[in-house]
Amino acid sequence: MKNRLALKFILAYAVFGVLAFALVAVFGSRLCLRAALRSASDELYREARTIASYQSSSYASSHDFDPAYLVRYSSITDCRVLILDSTNRVLFDTDLPSLLGRTIAFDPADSASFYRVGDFYGAFQNETLSVFSPIIAQTYAYGYVTLHQPMSIINSRADAMLGNLYLISASVFAISLLLLLVLHFTVLKPLETITDGAQEYALGHLGHRIPVKSRDEVGYLSNTLNVMAQELQSADETQKKFIANVSHDFRSPLTSIRGYLQAMKDGVIPAEKQEKYMDIIIGETDRLTNLTQSMLTLNTLDEARQGLEYSDFDIVALIRTVCATFGAVCEQRSIYFDLHFSDGQIMVHGDTGRIQQVMMNLIDNAIKFSPDGSAIRISVRAAGEKASVSVKDFGCGIAKEDLAKIWTRFYKTDSSRGKDKKGTGLGLSIVKEIITAHGETIDVTSTPGSGTEFIFRLPLAR
Repeated sequence: MKNRLALKFILAYAVFGVLAFALVAVFGSRLCLRAALRSASDELYREARTIASYQSSSYASSHDFDPAYLVRYSSITDCRVLILDSTNRVLFDTDLPSLLGRTIAFDPADSASFYRVGDFYGAFQNETLSVFSPIIAQTYAYGYVTLHQPMSIINSRADAMLGNLYLISASVFAISLLLLLVLHFTVLKPLETITDGAQEYALGHLGHRIPVKSRDEVGYLSNTLNVMAQELQSADETQKKFIANVSHDFRSPLTSIRGYLQAMKDGVIPAEKQEKYMDIIIGETDRLTNLTQSMLTLNTLDEARQGLEYSDFDIVALIRTVCATFGAVCEQRSIYFDLHFSDGQIMVHGDTGRIQQVMMNLIDNAIKFSPDGSAIRISVRAAGEKASVSVKDFGCGIAKEDLAKIWTRFYKTDSSRGKDKKGTGLGLSIVKEIITAHGETIDVTSTPGSGTEFIFRLPLAR
């Protein structure tokens, strides 16, 4: 499966090579022959004009030639030279068997060009490139100089050009092979590694990491998959921890309830003390109820973040109402609220019920960790288009290493376990989910031994 892409590249490369050489063989040979023919004809035509110009003066006066020059030229260029008079009778021929005295049915008007390929009107047995130029003296054409070169020579030149073309094609093919190898090691091989990593993730081996470190798109894909695996691994660990915490938080009160009920059934607890233990059982059932309700709240926030019921309300009035509900608890421990508002009424835009739940959880959390006789400072300040809400206690505080974990569901710091025996560990998770659902953020600052402050923002009502 994973080698199919490499096989496709190899097949594509093979098809490319075959087609390239087929095109060179078919069209390249024609182009080379055409180019060689054009080059030879131009060269011969220039020579024919030169000879005709050189011979014109002597021919016009005495019908005489310079045979030594013509023979020497013919031997150097492998080109046959014929001189025709105005009646197309051969006056001079550089080769044997000589055509001297023979009349050739030559008509320059037969061709639109200055050259032609063939047997030159039956004069030669082999195919020949023939070029002609008139001998003109005093505006009169006394005859023609015709140069003839065997096509075998032209074909040899074309074959040489085609050989060079094949050599260039082979070089391009070899370079493309190197590029294919580079592509294999820079793209295909990393993709195979990424595929293997994806298969490991599919098998549940989320601890596997793909060792591709390039900075191109392949490296970006590898890094993205590694991050995804890390997130999935973290989510898996969180889920396992979540199940363990839920099991623990449900098992403890259920164990207590069962133990007390079994003791009552067996008569271990006398009748006059059963009321006390019934109150304990009711307290444990309330704890289970609160835990279940908190989990349902989180599930609702996860599934319907956009289901908030927005309205404009007075955050100052809401905070005063929430503080009043904790009056009895605060009075027992001599805890008081230190309220600071930038205005007597600050209208914000949000879900009233959810924000009330946020304030209930934050204030309840602050009371749990505040020493008796201390203050809980709550302030609201309007600035720009936001209202900033702060809840600060002066209790034991949170260790620096625990700050990032307090939003985790069911998480409790070691210092809180002795003071928050009835807590579910879901309060701050609910707070964060609600504020996030409003499109805002909540921040926390804490100093061990000096207290903790939570700050969140809400948009002001327009």
